[in-house]
Parts: sequence; structure tokens; C-alpha cells
Amino acid sequence: MERRNFISKGLAAGAIIPAAYATLISNEAQASEKIEHQQNEAVAADDIFIERSLKGRPHEGKVLAVIQPHVDDATLFAGGAIAKLISEGYTGYLIRITNDDAAGSGTDGDRVLNNEKDNDQVAKVLGLKKVYNLGYRNHRMDEYNTQEIKGRLIFLFRLLKVDTIFSYDPWGHYEENPDHYVTAQAVEAARWMSGSVDYPEQLDVVKPHAVNERYYFARGPQLVNRIVDISKHIDTKVQSNVVITTQGPGGDNGSRIKKSLAEKGKKLPILGDTDESADFNYVKHFVLDIDSQAQRGTPSDKEIGKKYGLEWAEAYHYIGNPVSALSDYIEKNAVDK
Repeated sequence: MERRNFISKGLAAGAIIPAAYATLISNEAQASEKIEHQQNEAVAADDIFIERSLKGRPHEGKVLAVIQPHVDDATLFAGGAIAKLISEGYTGYLIRITNDDAAGSGTDGDRVLNNEKDNDQVAKVLGLKKVYNLGYRNHRMDEYNTQEIKGRLIFLFRLLKVDTIFSYDPWGHYEENPDHYVTAQAVEAARWMSGSVDYPEQLDVVKPHAVNERYYFARGPQLVNRIVDISKHIDTKVQSNVVITTQGPGGDNGSRIKKSLAEKGKKLPILGDTDESADFNYVKHFVLDIDSQAQRGTPSDKEIGKKYGLEWAEAYHYIGNPVSALSDYIEKNAVDK
């Protein structure tokens, strides 16, 4: 993701959703897992589902995949929810689509290497088990064969037996970066095709495995039907952005500002007294809160949370496991001949 202002008129944590659609998605989410419902709740006023932290590791054995075009995408928009689910038992994997060769300073080789190192640090901070780098050129995703991208993702979804994915919303509005919308569309197509017999040559090695649960984020207007409470994991989200020093709004920007002010005989108390605290506090208080709209093109995580009585929160277009009513209907209505 590039640092720039983004068109966001009309975007809010509880963006207006057509009532019928919102009700469908909300009901679908509420039916996905009984264990989750014990501590989560739907807010009837606007059909927004609040996902709260769960005790213990109720998701043990489940697998999530984070698919991001660039090293700083998932950390900025979904770092809190990812850390939350990992802490609740998920095993996670990070799939980076591009090599980020257009982001950072130095030669092409320097940028590729430095971003790869940052990406590895992101996985470490968030607790993700392994990184897969697909290596496409940065900002040139729209020139690649989408079928090839889908095929590679389908193989990984099958191999890793992915249950849940995090990625850009394929239905998000006003996205200007081709890497974002090409990745989003490829992910959405691949996640359901992985459960079919598409790419039959793969089936000698892996079995069909559909991915049904999606947490989609966007930096522009989108349908929002799930709010995830990340209050317990905000510091992990912050740190996942601090370790990205090659690009993005995080990294060492806080200590740079601290140094610049010191040369003028000034300081910004909110940054703290050390370089480490400056970098951390800059991400937490400016990137994710005070200056979020300019830095990320999305509302403040603190403001999103405040609307729902939470300290920090992330907003998602969530789609869960579809629940069939057929078996229930048969049980209730079948009669003897």
C-alpha cells in the first residue's frame, strides 16, 4: 500500500448496507460457529456483528491465510484480527503476491531484499507459521495472467487446508492500485475453485478444499458487517507495522520526526523519549488513529471501536460458512408414507 490520501467520502465503520443484504450476512455470520456466539453479539440497530476475544484456544486446528499484495497491507488493516485469531488457536500463513520492487530506496535488488526481510518480520510478530512469496512485479499485477495467479493460490489453499482468509475486498470501491484489486479478485475466485475439480493435475498431490470464511478489508468505501474487537491485540498490530522499515507509514517515521523536532529544540510528548517509543507511539496514535484517514485511507481504529463501546476495533466485510436449511426442513417436515 502506498502512503497517500484516498477518496473516502461516505465511508464509516458502520457503512450503510442494504437491509436485506445486511440481514443475510448477519444471519450467516451468527450461524457459523456456536462457540463464537457465547461471547459475540449482533447489534440489531444496524446489523453489525461484534466479534470479541474468546477465552482459551477454541480455534485450535483451524488454518488461516493472509493474502496481501505488499508487505504493509494486512498489517495496516487487519493486523489486530489476525493476531486475535492466532492467539485463539489458528495456525496462520502469509502469502505475499508481489516482490515490492517499486517500494523503498536503493536498487531494485535492494528493495526486493529489504521488503522480503520486512515481510518475514511481519510474520514473526503476528505469529504466522510460514511465508510464501509469489514474486510478481509491484504495481504491474494487471499485466499478469489471472488464471496463473488463481492456480497458484488454489494449490496453496488446498495444500494448507485453509479455513479462513484475510485479503482486500473484491467488492471494495474506488481502489486505485491494480495490485490490490487484481489480488482481491484472484483470491475470491481461487477460494471457491479450490473446492472443485479445477486444475485436476493438482489432485494427484492435494485434495479439493474450499475456503468459506472471509475477512475482507478495504481502504475505500465497502460493505461493513463485522466489527472485530482488537483491544487486547492493538500493541501487536502496532509492532507489526513498526518492523516494516522499507515502505509504508510505519517503520522509523516516529523517530525521524522526533529527531527533526529535537534539532529545532522541540519535542512531541506523545512520542515518548526514546527512538523505540517514538516509532511505536507514532504508529499507534497517528497511523492507526489521529492521522488514519490520510495515512491509510480508512477511519481510525479507535473511532471505529468507540462507536461500538470498544477501545480499538477493525471493520470488515465478512462472509462466513453458508448454512443449508435443507436438513432441518426435512427433519421437521418429513412424514411416513
